[in-house]
Amino acid sequence: MAHARVTSLGPHYAHRITSGHHELVADEPPALGGQDAGMAPFDLYLSSLAACTAITLRMYAEKKGWELGEFSAELSSRRDEDGKLHVHRILHATGVLDEAQWEKLLDVVARTPVTLVMREGAVITSARG
Repeated sequence: MAHARVTSLGPHYAHRITSGHHELVADEPPALGGQDAGMAPFDLYLSSLAACTAITLRMYAEKKGWELGEFSAELSSRRDEDGKLHVHRILHATGVLDEAQWEKLLDVVARTPVTLVMREGAVITSARG
């Protein structure tokens, strides 16, 4: 389904992440001992959800013949007093959409593939290479 590889770039926390022929760098901010050479892990987590949000809604709108115009989504996260992570999305589109269209988009966005996996969790295993 998907594959990613992470490789250290030297001292501290900067790492190269590759998937196919795509590449990016992850790091921690200086406050956490990193050099801010790339997005932090939770920024990447939100970025994954943001990308799935934008792509899914663009596909849906195209299928319906709706013009989204320039679409963007702002995502933020916080932890509640019990430590549970809460993610909030704010969606923007420059296209003229009526209230019913927005309601449908908000319904669709609640069921994007990454949204569903993040909500249900995943089985994560590890092994020594």
